[in-house]
Amino acid sequence: MATAIPAVTSSGQPVLILKEGTSRSYGREAMHRNILAARLVAEIVRTSLGPRGMDKMLVDSLGDVTITNDGATMLKEMDIEHPAAKMMVEIAKAQDSEVGDGTTSVVVLAGKLLEKAEELLNKDVHPTLIVDGFKKAAERALGMSSLSRPLAWLLVCSCASLPYRRTYSSLP
Repeated sequence: MATAIPAVTSSGQPVLILKEGTSRSYGREAMHRNILAARLVAEIVRTSLGPRGMDKMLVDSLGDVTITNDGATMLKEMDIEHPAAKMMVEIAKAQDSEVGDGTTSVVVLAGKLLEKAEELLNKDVHPTLIVDGFKKAAERALGMSSLSRPLAWLLVCSCASLPYRRTYSSLP
């Protein structure tokens, strides 16, 4: 995603100045790119789960090496620039501050929700309907017995942090 430098003409009309070599995408293409970026972060973290989970070797800009299979550590150490992918990191931070555990699980769950949302987008379901469906599912999950409360809150956190919002007026 391109970083834009805001500027204004003498008549007050906004002008976006993009760095050389960047491109700007709109509508469905932008949604698909956002979903892809967020799902990639979820996939990196997902492969570290379970008894067959893989360790990741992270090398920072100074050349320091970190080897870990902890999702929270991976997300902290990765230098993510894409706004939608950063949302996955924010989901993990919110989960860590609220519960203190489950950061990897919440990112993987959000990745799966995005995968299902993308399938619906490919079937020409409007993003507003998808978000409304996720909200209804979260409300229904919260209405279940107290045993499902942690999972329900995990679902609510993931739904509220989806990288696309109701701002795509150019969609059918």
